[in-house]
Amino acid sequence: MNRYTTDQEAFWAGEFGREYSERNTGGRRIESNAAMFREILSHTGNVKSIIEYGANIGLNLQAIQSLGADYDLSAVEINEQACRRLSSIKGVKVYNRSLLDFRATRRWDFCFTKGVLIHLDPERLPQAYELLYSSSNRYICVAEYYNPVPVSVSYRNIDDVLFKRDFAGELMDHFNTLKLLDYGFVYHRDPQFPQDDISWFLLEKQ
Repeated sequence: MNRYTTDQEAFWAGEFGREYSERNTGGRRIESNAAMFREILSHTGNVKSIIEYGANIGLNLQAIQSLGADYDLSAVEINEQACRRLSSIKGVKVYNRSLLDFRATRRWDFCFTKGVLIHLDPERLPQAYELLYSSSNRYICVAEYYNPVPVSVSYRNIDDVLFKRDFAGELMDHFNTLKLLDYGFVYHRDPQFPQDDISWFLLEKQ
């Protein structure tokens, strides 16, 4: 019986999610992620605890660890196989859950997603936004595919599993205490530290 409430959750919890983990490993991904998060975190202050929603096998958290600070790290990940690899990373608290049914019992200084909101059922985005906001002490970062208006994009010839929109703008519309601190874009042809055409937005609670 499917324990998930959306098709997208079941999709990423299953075989496709496992295949994604196998495809996206190795190479210079950690170095590229470290460069991006070094820039993002340079605009923050006194960050001691971080949670990633949709952490997959932990390449982002490993990159953050490589920056040298002794962060208190947590991760929420829907795919069980990915969680087994996440759990092998020393110092990371892992929750094998969908972020749509995760109930935070604490707050973190810095909450983020990277390439995750794009894969949620758009009707459930307000729930994801509420989680990001309510579990953050101060900072929220969304690193996703940006589009000024919502669009659905075929992903590996599969429909209804990838959606672009202005996630940061919608977060600020939902919560008027959020302020945009900075934003950036990382191109897939960057000669040193490429990303998959990711736009990141750093927000702060006022």
